[in-house]
Amino acid sequence: MAKLNWGMIGGGEGSQIGPAHRIGSALDGEFSFVAGALDHRAEAGRDYGQLLGLAPDRAYGDWREMLEGERNRPDRVDLVTVATPNATHFEITKAFLAAGFHVLCEKPMTITVAEGEEIVRLSQSTGKICAVNYGYTGYSLVRHMRAMVARGDLGKIRLVKAEFAHGHHADAADAENPRVRWRYDPAQAGVSAQFADCGIHALHMASFVTGQEVTQLSADTVSCIESRALEDDAMVNFRMDGGAVGRLWTSSIAIGRQHGLAIEVFGEKGGLRWAQEQPNQLFWMPLGGRLQTIERGEAGLSPEADRSSRVTVGHAEGMPLAFANIYKDLAEAIRAVQAGRAIDPAANLYPRATDGLRSMAAVYAVAASGKAKGEWHDARPPMFR
Repeated sequence: MAKLNWGMIGGGEGSQIGPAHRIGSALDGEFSFVAGALDHRAEAGRDYGQLLGLAPDRAYGDWREMLEGERNRPDRVDLVTVATPNATHFEITKAFLAAGFHVLCEKPMTITVAEGEEIVRLSQSTGKICAVNYGYTGYSLVRHMRAMVARGDLGKIRLVKAEFAHGHHADAADAENPRVRWRYDPAQAGVSAQFADCGIHALHMASFVTGQEVTQLSADTVSCIESRALEDDAMVNFRMDGGAVGRLWTSSIAIGRQHGLAIEVFGEKGGLRWAQEQPNQLFWMPLGGRLQTIERGEAGLSPEADRSSRVTVGHAEGMPLAFANIYKDLAEAIRAVQAGRAIDPAANLYPRATDGLRSMAAVYAVAASGKAKGEWHDARPPMFR
C-alpha cells in the first residue's frame, strides 16, 4: 500500500513539539514527510527542511508558499500538520481546509469561539478532516479506559477528577524569559494562560474517557506570580451532559510536579486511575473487590488498546508513540475517505474540530467565571446549545 504524503508547518529546529510529530507520523510507515514550511524565517525553514530530507522545491519559506506549491501537484500532501504559534492556527487551518487538504492542528485550534465554529463548519462543508492534537488520548491505556467506560464496566459515571499541574513557571525571576512571558501575555495568548495551555488537555481527556461533554463550569483562577496578567493556577468544577460531575486542577507553579497529567473516573461499580508519567499501568478498583493493575500490552484488553499498543508488555511507552496513534488513526480515516468506506471503529478516536471548538468555549467560560468569583457559566459553544 502506497504511503500517504505528509507536510508540516512550524515545528522547526529547536521546536519542542516538531520532533514528536515527525517521529509519530513516521512510526508506522503510513506517511512520507515530503513538504514543509518549518520556520518563520524563510531561509532557516528551507535549510532545515532540506537537512531533514525534503526536496529543495518542497522546503518552503512560509505557509502561503507551501499552499500554492502543493495546491495543484499530482503528488500533493494528503495531510498537513499545523504546529505554529497559537494565534496563527486559525488562518492556516482555514486556508488549507478551503483548498481541500486534510489538517491536523495543534491545540488550541483557534483563539476565539467564533473562529472555532467557522473551522467546524468549513470542515463539514468541504468534507475534509480537521483533527486537533490532543495527543495524550493516543495512549493505549487511556483508550482502554474509554472502552471500559463505554462497555459499562464502571456503571453510571458519577465523578471525574483530572489534573495537569507542573512547576516549570514557578520562578518569578523568569518573568522576562521570552519562552515563558508570551504565555501570560493576553496579546499573544488570548484570555487564558495555564488553562488554555494545559487545562484543556485534562478537560478533553475527561470527555474522551467518559463519552460525555462539559455543559457548565465554575472556575477559581489566580496569578500566583502577581506580575502576570493571566492565570498560572486554576481550579475548575464542571458538570457533564451524561450526569457526571468533574473536578479539574491545573497549575504552572506547582514546584516538584514535572508533567502532572492524570485522570481518575469513578462510577457506580468501580473506579479507574491513570497518570501520563506512568503510562504503562491503569489501576482498576471494582466495587467490593480488590485493587487491580492493568498492564499495557497484556492479553485480554480492548481492541482500542490492542491497536494502539506498539511495544511488548513491560517496556516503556512514550509521548511520541501516543502521537503516532493519532497519526495512525488519521491514516485510516484518510484511506477510508479515499475508498468511500467506513473507518475501522477502533481507529475512529482522533480528536475532531468539534473537540477543539468545545475546548475554546471552555477557555472563555473559565476566564469569565474566574473574573466573576466562580460564577457558573455555560461551557458549550453557541452552535451546540
